[in-house]
Amino acid sequence: MLRHRDFRCFWLGQTASQFGEHTSLVILPLIAVMTLGVSANQLGVLRAAGQAPLLLVALFAGVWVDAWRTRTVMACSDLARAAVMAVIVAAALWGGLGVPVLVAAAVVVGTLSVFFDVAYQAALVRLVSRDQLLRGNSLVEGSRSAAQMGGPALGAALVALSAPVAATVSAVLFAVSAWWIGRIRVREPIARRPRLREGVRFITGSPVLRAICLASAAFQFAFAATMTVYLLFLPRQLGLPGPVIGVVLAATGADALGGSLLAARLPSRFGYGPVLVTAAFLGDGVMLIVPALHGDSAATVAILIAVNLVFGIFGQLVNVTVMAVRQAVTPAALQGRVAATITFAGMGTTPLGSLLGGLLAAHTGLGTALALTSAAMLLSPVVIAASPLARLDHDPARYPLVTVRD
Repeated sequence: MLRHRDFRCFWLGQTASQFGEHTSLVILPLIAVMTLGVSANQLGVLRAAGQAPLLLVALFAGVWVDAWRTRTVMACSDLARAAVMAVIVAAALWGGLGVPVLVAAAVVVGTLSVFFDVAYQAALVRLVSRDQLLRGNSLVEGSRSAAQMGGPALGAALVALSAPVAATVSAVLFAVSAWWIGRIRVREPIARRPRLREGVRFITGSPVLRAICLASAAFQFAFAATMTVYLLFLPRQLGLPGPVIGVVLAATGADALGGSLLAARLPSRFGYGPVLVTAAFLGDGVMLIVPALHGDSAATVAILIAVNLVFGIFGQLVNVTVMAVRQAVTPAALQGRVAATITFAGMGTTPLGSLLGGLLAAHTGLGTALALTSAAMLLSPVVIAASPLARLDHDPARYPLVTVRD
């Protein structure tokens, strides 16, 4: 894959961008806390401002991506994000940095991140052949996993040095990404006058994509509920201190990289359907062990780490495999709208899941609530097992594409 010039430029640019994005996600809140001393309510507003674009602009980002070259969307998004972080540097140096500036920056960076993320998901199928999608996604999602692990640590360390240094590094990462992506030369198919409803209609007409959409919505809803309870369960029920909780949570990200590596081999060997069903049941089902744990002993911590390792590796295996399937069964001109619609449908359930988790924790007790939400996570693999996804063989590209008609 790395001998493919355009893919190599795309992968290097996407890697730099992911590190810039996950670094900035930590930099802006930490600057607010450590430099400006904001209140909890102000921090909540700042975080919400950065997350709001995911629901507000995701669908429209898909239309935009299909109307333009993904190279153009990604490069422009990262140049704009670099400019926003440069504004933060200037404001910090000249004494104009305040909460309104950070909130505005969070909104703009969050919006641009939605455009970049939708574009990079659509880009791969326009750069490589369908039989290379699995290996390409393995590298791309491996980079994203590494950024999810290393980005927050890098951001925290940089903010400890100074806010201008932290923002400068983030800006440089975005600029490097734009430079690499700008070197892509492949001619991409572009939809003429793309319409939002075409993406929705395509998904509803494809049994495979409908199943992916439903499974994603079920998982994100149950996972949001589970994490809300889980973050209360660890310190209050098990009595774990903050540093130990950090180690436990880091285990999930650490083995997500391993899941990306497995995804490059297992589906093509055993079939996409069997791998998806098995990985989904193992990854989600392992969370049922947690509500049975008691105390803060070394054995409890070891089991928690093992659970999160299993969850991380099989969860990432599902993510990469599903993305390869989605890309393989979707025409190139619809990639942006399909990716955006599935992202919107999946992530749109997370606020409801978080609210449900909080209500269950408040009214049933932490142990019972965690058992219920963890059991709900099995709904996603049940959807996969009962759908055409479970019957996909070694080459999902052979699955018939759906023709969109007015």
